[in-house]
Amino acid sequence: MSNASFHTPAVMTAIEITHPGGPDVLVPTKRPVPQPAADEVLIRVYAAGVNGPDVLQRKGLYHPPPGASDIPGLEVSGEVVEVGSAVHSFRTGDLVCALLTGGGYAEYAVANQAVVMKVPDGLSMIEAAAMPETFMTVWLNLVQRGQLQAGDSVLIHGGASGIGTTATMIAKAMGASNIMTTISSDAQREASLRLGADHAINYRKEDFVAKVEEFTANKGVDIILDIIGGDYVARNFAAAGMNGRILQISALQGPAKDLNLWPMMTKRLVHLGSTLRPRPNEEKAAIIAELEKHVWPFIKSGQIKPQVYKTLPLENAREAHEMLDAGGHIGKIVLTTAANPTH
Repeated sequence: MSNASFHTPAVMTAIEITHPGGPDVLVPTKRPVPQPAADEVLIRVYAAGVNGPDVLQRKGLYHPPPGASDIPGLEVSGEVVEVGSAVHSFRTGDLVCALLTGGGYAEYAVANQAVVMKVPDGLSMIEAAAMPETFMTVWLNLVQRGQLQAGDSVLIHGGASGIGTTATMIAKAMGASNIMTTISSDAQREASLRLGADHAINYRKEDFVAKVEEFTANKGVDIILDIIGGDYVARNFAAAGMNGRILQISALQGPAKDLNLWPMMTKRLVHLGSTLRPRPNEEKAAIIAELEKHVWPFIKSGQIKPQVYKTLPLENAREAHEMLDAGGHIGKIVLTTAANPTH
């Protein structure tokens, strides 16, 4: 079923990874426009979020699941221009955002109807593109798996990242009592505190373990959300309080180092790891349903809003990854296409 007012072209511009490496391996190319299966919609992409997993895929460290597009990009916003024969929740012309298993850095993308969302009230299309992967990852880990409760203390590593800013806002909205983040600059500190953190720790100058002890009166923290890995794993064990929960959602520094398991046992810690991308659509749909119920009202009221650091044209994906690698950003970097109404 096609949108009569719009003719879908046969080919599109997309960004491919020519080989594993640095940002320079991201190159614009021409690809056939994907065709939606019976339970999928075809989205004319307005904007695509840039995320840490995209960087790992670029480096050859995070391969797409079987059957997924090799084009990077896990979240988009745009207009539905075709729907499959079994799609009943969306029509052509709907403005949506979606979680993808790949294919976001392109002018068109297909998505299973289970992981497509109407754009929440109060968000622009660019903000909507910065939301699905990040918000779903944070909700899955901080709330569903980490069992965040009102009054819990939380330590969020990478506090200025898309994950970090989102986790800070959601933790605040859900009633966390003592939110701590790690950041690397005064600008990031100011942004983190503005979004709801009680303390922002500059990891370049301060020992976050010592600071957590100070800010918790030596009790340690209840929940730690970590994208770093490496030597942070052992330090997280040190910073965690009794019955603490540690949620490992990435490992930008690689494998754990010099890991002493004794603190895990004596503090009765729980260390959980997860990825969102390979999960079945049914599980992703359940996360979306909870977000719509619990988080969308905060978005509508303006209390929570995806933080967009910079927008760049799709063809400038290399520059977007250079920014992400440099680490000075606050919030999300978003790629936009010529279809975006704000162009």
